[in-house]
Amino acid sequence: MLSDIDSANNLVELFLKRADERPDRAFLGAKRDGEWQTITWREAADQVCLLAESLRRLGLQPGDRVCLVSENRPEWCISDLAIMAAGCITVPAYVTNTERDHIHILDNSGAKAVIVSDQKLLGPLHGALQATGIAEHVIGIEDLHRQQSGSFSYYDWAKMLEGDPAQARKAVEERIAKIGRGDTACIIYTSGTGGAPRGVMQHHGAILCNIAGAAEILIEDFGIDDEERFLSFLPASHAYEHTGGQFLPIGVGAQIYYSEGLEKLASNIEETKPTIMVVVPRLFEVLRARIMKQVMKQGGLAEKLMMTALEVGERRAEGKSKFGDGIKDAIVGRLLKPKIRQRFGGRIKAMVSGGAPLNPEVGIFFEAMGLTMLQGYGQTEAGPVVACNRPSAGIAMHSVGPAMRGVEVRIAEDGEILCRGELVMHGYWQNQAETERTIKDGWLHTGDIGHLDEKNRIVITDRKKDMIVNDKGDNIAPQKVEGMLTLQPEIGQAMVAGDKRPYIVGLIVPDAEWALEWARENGKKFDIAALQNDPEFRSAVRKAVDRVNKDLSVIEKVRQFTFADEGFTIENEEMTPSMKIRRHKIKERYGDRIEGLYRN
Repeated sequence: MLSDIDSANNLVELFLKRADERPDRAFLGAKRDGEWQTITWREAADQVCLLAESLRRLGLQPGDRVCLVSENRPEWCISDLAIMAAGCITVPAYVTNTERDHIHILDNSGAKAVIVSDQKLLGPLHGALQATGIAEHVIGIEDLHRQQSGSFSYYDWAKMLEGDPAQARKAVEERIAKIGRGDTACIIYTSGTGGAPRGVMQHHGAILCNIAGAAEILIEDFGIDDEERFLSFLPASHAYEHTGGQFLPIGVGAQIYYSEGLEKLASNIEETKPTIMVVVPRLFEVLRARIMKQVMKQGGLAEKLMMTALEVGERRAEGKSKFGDGIKDAIVGRLLKPKIRQRFGGRIKAMVSGGAPLNPEVGIFFEAMGLTMLQGYGQTEAGPVVACNRPSAGIAMHSVGPAMRGVEVRIAEDGEILCRGELVMHGYWQNQAETERTIKDGWLHTGDIGHLDEKNRIVITDRKKDMIVNDKGDNIAPQKVEGMLTLQPEIGQAMVAGDKRPYIVGLIVPDAEWALEWARENGKKFDIAALQNDPEFRSAVRKAVDRVNKDLSVIEKVRQFTFADEGFTIENEEMTPSMKIRRHKIKERYGDRIEGLYRN
């Protein structure tokens, strides 16, 4: 299996090989009309080849860019592969993009065509198409209520899949024989935690290198069988999901089921019974809080078992296991862990966290509950995975594991993590200056600060650009403090600040469920805006901040805090689609309020 990935010239070639090996097995699954429905590898391969030939008939040439705007669904994967099979370059766009975002991507990429899933997503896209006037073709996966098209034409998905699959396959094979590992597969625009998104040119080899590294971990540490199943939840337009949730399953011949969204994720997990899940830390934090709340409400034996499991798990993580921990773990393993595992479908082999730092406490919780948690690390510019924890290397929650197969890592004099290998991007699309600043002598400068531990595992302390330097010159990692704050039941989200200032201050979004319960218990009307001005409510949140401060150094302590008007969301542009906070946006909105904390 690994040799196939190593020898593949491009991603389409690897996909077609896997399809030929398991033609009648289920490949892509989605819930439609209340039932999970699947299509086989052969059906997917036929659709990929037919769509690729239809794109060519529209006049698209090798190297042309095609924008893909769709929620996660089987057609996303088919479109992505078909674009590459046509010799073109996929330009994924987030479904949360505004018209302005679409204008930037269409204009910067020069996309000649767009595949969009439905009328709703066509809304903000339509104005961008008119404004840029570059794209000539718009293909609707579902029926699009035709508006005046202007300079572009509409096409129906079903019509694009008409033709002879065998003939289309032959044409695709002839074309992809000329596509090499160094050719660009996609241009993925960074989600923009700071400034305008840049287009990262990921070549076929970068993603194949990532697939090989991740596949090695799955094969050697967990074993691969014919019923591997991934549940796709993160936006497929994000590099982490694109490689880890789409091309990794293709590489190991696994099924991909598409979640219906955050609200139905818990039930989707139980229904689909995945073996691997690729998720961001924020979701793990939410799931941990939900599980703890449910168990605590049960009280009695369930609560006692959970607390025992956590105590044993924490000691194990610190290497301080006590006599009798094995017996306690065995009891918890019989009475509690099977119930927790059942909530995750009962077949889960590993949950992989990436996209942002994972608070060690969250990782320890899931490990204590009998669920293997692997924390990975990387960025879009690196395929995107650089390193990942794995059992054979010794899972340590303080680290993100050793560099993956085919990746070199070193630490610069200033502590910045550098990496090189086939996984490193060839550059930013139409941005040579930024490319030269980011890649020097073949080494990708990640912008992350960290070090290697005694087992050569990467330990990340913070983003170089996010690092807070106080007025005394001390360096403070904001993500560590924020992660500890958001583990408190009273706090939903948080951002800390203090650059060139005497101490750290925080902007806090109270946890909505906790706030509702607090209001009921204290005889107050539940109005989150009014509660924030209530001295008793503020005092309750202050206690949560004080709990965190006990475990922080003097320079890290949060001395003052204020409340945000609402949660940080993708819609208000204060959070990226991969659930990282956008500091520059939050500071723009709340800058005066934060500064006011230094005047009180």
